[in-house]
Amino acid sequence: MAETNGPVVAEEIKHFVLDTNVLLYNPDALFVFKEHDVVIPFTVIEELDKMKKGETELARNARQAIRHLDRLRQAGGLTEGVDWGALGVRAGQGASVGQNGHTGSIRVEVSDAKRPDAIEENLPDNRIIAVAWRLMREGKRAVFVSNDLAARIKSDALGITTEDFQNQKVDTSRLYVGYQTASIPGEMIDELYKERMLPIGRVREAAPEEDDEELLPNEFLILKDDQDEAHSGLGRRLADTDQIIPVAAPRKPISGVLARNVQQTMALDLLLDDEIRLVTLLGSAGTGKTLLAMAAGMAKVFTEERYDKLLVARPIMPMGRDIGYLPGDKDEKLTAWMQPIFDNLSYLLSTRGAGVQSAESHSTEQRIERLIADRKLVLEPLTYIRGRSIPHQFMVVDEAQNLTPHEVKTIASRVGDGTKLVLTGDIGQIDNPYLDSASNGLSYAVEKMKGLAIVGHVTLAKSERSELASLAAERL
Repeated sequence: MAETNGPVVAEEIKHFVLDTNVLLYNPDALFVFKEHDVVIPFTVIEELDKMKKGETELARNARQAIRHLDRLRQAGGLTEGVDWGALGVRAGQGASVGQNGHTGSIRVEVSDAKRPDAIEENLPDNRIIAVAWRLMREGKRAVFVSNDLAARIKSDALGITTEDFQNQKVDTSRLYVGYQTASIPGEMIDELYKERMLPIGRVREAAPEEDDEELLPNEFLILKDDQDEAHSGLGRRLADTDQIIPVAAPRKPISGVLARNVQQTMALDLLLDDEIRLVTLLGSAGTGKTLLAMAAGMAKVFTEERYDKLLVARPIMPMGRDIGYLPGDKDEKLTAWMQPIFDNLSYLLSTRGAGVQSAESHSTEQRIERLIADRKLVLEPLTYIRGRSIPHQFMVVDEAQNLTPHEVKTIASRVGDGTKLVLTGDIGQIDNPYLDSASNGLSYAVEKMKGLAIVGHVTLAKSERSELASLAAERL
């Protein structure tokens, strides 16, 4: 659209018809369409009303979307359309205006649009799509926006311009992995380990043929001898400096765990560095992301006593049933959802995993119960994190790919002074029906937080769980 100093031409205005799931994913989506008009079908209001009860993130988002619409209602008639610019800064932190500060209108469509034969059945999705279909038939630039793949397919089949909600999405094909590779003379690798530091500029001069992408703070650099393949090194850019420092795997096991590949060495380096406050670890099943995070947390809390407690949390993302439907008290219910964490703890506290750590002859289960009773180890669902302040803790959030960007922001904003936050997950295995590999909170955090002095990230690539697990991950 050409930039002008006058009012926006009506023919250039698009009419974005929002599906319910867009507002459940991000209630501030009402205010990100700049100078264009947003149309909310009446069916969406009804569905938000059904979803508003409860303490889930979806319920909170439904209530927030309804509050936004209520404030708009007080500024004018929603059926005629209200310019959301009247709300000012209250429109939401994600609000974006169009050219020359123009804002569009938000309108609730109350009339029941006639549906084409293909979507004649009286379903909520069909009624919502029909609003976009009628606008298109009226000659308007209608765009149907939905996170529901099936709804997008139906809309597109009817000839309606159809889009996924792209705000807060990242390009997973170019997602930050946390390390680069450079081929340099062998003597520079030796210098790195001898002098304990190497200027980034010298590495770039020695490897001009390598990708000229900037090495970000806390990003790793795999160094290879250009004359000897067996000679290599590993460095990391030290925070905001222009220096690379050498990285080596810990000589002693960390809670019984040793790094098995270069990415695991990188992960442990970040996890054990107290100056780095946020670590994100991506990887498929068996790459060791959760085990490494737990091992580092146990070493920092139980051995070094650097933090007061180890807090481990997972999103409650059941297959159709919430935690409340399970029998028993909170701790008994948690056992079912936290079992993968208990499996890692059992390994790390067993003789096989960590050697004889104590003279006490307790079973693994008794040692876990003792740590929980002493409040040195806390296992919680993320449902109970909101509203808390979490100081001086080593906090691991597992399965973070099932969180929305807003939920990740909520968790990170709970982190108090002296706390280290570790987010782990597999963006190829998402159970949340409203998220995908590009829109989940873990991918969003990786991309938006990269390059900060207190943040580090590594994508783990190789499965180390077992030979069978590695082959299954590769071939199945």
